Amino acid sequence: MKKQLFKPLLIAAIAFGVISCGEKKNETEATEAKEAATAAATATKFNVDTQTSSIAWMGSKPTGTHNGTVDLSEGVVKVEGDKITGTFIIDMTSIEVQDLEGDQKANLESHLKGTAEGKEDDFFNVNKYPTAVFTVTGVNDMNGKKMMEGNLTMKGEKKNISFPVSYQIKGDMMELTSEPFTIDRTNWGIEFMSKSIVDDIKNGVISDDMQLTINLKANKA
Repeated sequence: MKKQLFKPLLIAAIAFGVISCGEKKNETEATEAKEAATAAATATKFNVDTQTSSIAWMGSKPTGTHNGTVDLSEGVVKVEGDKITGTFIIDMTSIEVQDLEGDQKANLESHLKGTAEGKEDDFFNVNKYPTAVFTVTGVNDMNGKKMMEGNLTMKGEKKNISFPVSYQIKGDMMELTSEPFTIDRTNWGIEFMSKSIVDDIKNGVISDDMQLTINLKANKA
């Protein structure tokens, strides 16, 4: 019985912890929220194609990894030269685990979403916080890369983050992708099995980092 109870907990514990050994990619520091960027009247408007856009996530610990996606429910991008503004709504109810099947997949997804009884606030509590929002506050050049900066609001907490992106416009379509980057989940109050919260290192099995990769396509309005 103890083994049966421990297995789903261990699976959930592994998820959303970015590798604790090896190199981390583009670790992002969360800072205080900033004022959203404003678009010029002449900026070209694009509406996000929610069918072909998504955010990939990956979590791991020394013994294994998990990965999946979360969808965008809507979004608008405005572009004028190198200036980009925009707001994107993330559908947290769409969290999907892609490396498991059957009951293991269903159990982990329900734990992450907080739809499992008694585990509502372990991770994202989608019944209370069904969406997250990212609003662009600027795009800057840094070390030869375009860094997109914006406010990420998740579980009622708003923090400013930045990450490297590339984008291109082909006719009436815009494509924007990020390099993999990591955020510290505890900045948004997600502290379940966090090493920064749990004193006993044997029980602190989840890294505070989450790795994300944005893949966005948008059509000219």
